Amino acid sequence: MSSFIRHVQNRLKKIDSSPIFQWSVITVIVLSALLIGAKTHQLPPQAAKLLSFLDSAITVFFVFEITIRFIAFKDKKSFFKNGWNIFDTVIVIGSLVPDGGSGVLLARLLRVFRVLRLVSMVPELRLLINALITAIPRMGYIALLMFVIFYIYAAVGSILFNEINKTLWGDVSISMLTLFRVATFEDWTDVMYETMVVHPMSWIYYLTFIFLTAFIFLNMMVGTILEVMAQEHENFRAEGHGESAEGGEPASRAQIEKLEAELTEIKALLMARTAVAEVSETKLEKANVKDK
Repeated sequence: MSSFIRHVQNRLKKIDSSPIFQWSVITVIVLSALLIGAKTHQLPPQAAKLLSFLDSAITVFFVFEITIRFIAFKDKKSFFKNGWNIFDTVIVIGSLVPDGGSGVLLARLLRVFRVLRLVSMVPELRLLINALITAIPRMGYIALLMFVIFYIYAAVGSILFNEINKTLWGDVSISMLTLFRVATFEDWTDVMYETMVVHPMSWIYYLTFIFLTAFIFLNMMVGTILEVMAQEHENFRAEGHGESAEGGEPASRAQIEKLEAELTEIKALLMARTAVAEVSETKLEKANVKDK
């Protein structure tokens, strides 16, 4: 019985890892996205029935696909230790909510999220999401520092420009919204010229704020994401080649050092054998001379 189960698991694992099956799942996900967009239009009753049938068929396919993946997984407990497996399972279970009655809105919203399964199916997209999640803690400190700068400038702006335009500088919270507008360059010069009528040197306030937020902090965010993405790409490449990156070093460098060590050992063995061969040849020549 156990051999039969093992045979079934191996067969299902081959199906799950086959490129044809993977591309079939991706195609169905794209088709699901197109159906979601089509349902937002006014359609004839026959077309609506066809789309409803296709939606049900897609839901059945997703249940079939996640079942294959679960059965093919040898350690069932470890299946749910993978965040992407949990994500796919939740999306598929959410798709089973009946599209009728009071749950129409909930069912439609849950079906919209089926498009996100494309992220879990494409390794490159998973790589980007993993890099973004890994970078969040570092980005959090940068965002905290940005909030401090926003708050300081908002307080100063509310004090200096409150009487000029209460709509933009009425209090600290409104001033922070105005500064967000300035940071995104949304007609920020209109805001600046309005305050320069009363405070001619107020341009210093805006330029220093833009320099800190748009140039320094934004580039710090981008730099952090690029650094983490480079690390994720290196780890992904190392996993693809069966390497490891122990000790905090890139896997490729570790492999090169290992190969260099092995080459050094081989070279030492060859030199030792050459020396032994030369000694043996010398003894043989001396023996031949004595015989003569």
